[in-house]
Amino acid sequence: MHKSGFVNIIGRPNVGKSTLMNALVGERMSIITSKPQTTRHRIIGILSGNDFQVVFSDTPGIIENPAYKMQEAMNRFVRTTFEDADIMLFVTEAGESYEDDDPVIDRLRKVEVPLFLIINKTDLSTTETIAGLIQSWNRRVDFLETIPISALKKTNTDKVLELILSKLPEGSEYFPKDQLTDKPERFFVSEIIREKILELYHQEIPYSAEVLIESFKETTTKKGEPLVRIEALIFVSRKTQKPILIGKGGSAIKRLGTAARKAIEKWLEQKVFLELRVKVRDNWRDDEQMLKRFGYQ
Repeated sequence: MHKSGFVNIIGRPNVGKSTLMNALVGERMSIITSKPQTTRHRIIGILSGNDFQVVFSDTPGIIENPAYKMQEAMNRFVRTTFEDADIMLFVTEAGESYEDDDPVIDRLRKVEVPLFLIINKTDLSTTETIAGLIQSWNRRVDFLETIPISALKKTNTDKVLELILSKLPEGSEYFPKDQLTDKPERFFVSEIIREKILELYHQEIPYSAEVLIESFKETTTKKGEPLVRIEALIFVSRKTQKPILIGKGGSAIKRLGTAARKAIEKWLEQKVFLELRVKVRDNWRDDEQMLKRFGYQ
């Protein structure tokens, strides 16, 4: 008997959805930073065994009051996860509150597939706080299982996987067994560069930036060693942001390029030559043509 299905992970920004998926899949699929709204796309990670295939879906955090068309598109990614799931994981943490009339509560109550409550970052909370949270949530929504975890420390993530496999429906594989994701390498390279922008820059810059891979070529060095040449365009939404991203004498973008190149080399497991350029596209977050180009539509 072979089992397969789609396991969709939802929750607000920065509760650890990406960290959880990375822990479950065992590969670095989604970028992780301490800043909210890190994940902008629906990212699929595939975990396969001899008799099962789990297709995990990490979604952007639910944005309550979207300010841009980009954020509206991110919320659409979340909405689709309620429609095609075989199992749903709702991730929350201590200190996070939802009003009783929050639309998410209503959506969770209508979920017809197995629904698990995942309480993350339990290593940062007391046992009493976690117990109160479990009680409070299960009064509001009929969760099949509740699992307190620390995704970062991989505490109880094995239990989450066990429960998923026990509830996974019978079915054949959706993807080849050796495939890890539905996204191309270019996508993850752009995500790694964006991750470093989130880490190295402050205020509005990370949220105004988007990365587009113009060129991705597998070549060799003069010594015949494998080398990947990557050209990436970083778009910002205002002219004043470009000099900040570049820095005095190019110092900031040089630091960004070094950090991104090292991370990409680690991910690709080979040498990389990375060229970064910055381009201004006024208010690209509300530009439907640009959003389509960036894969939001």
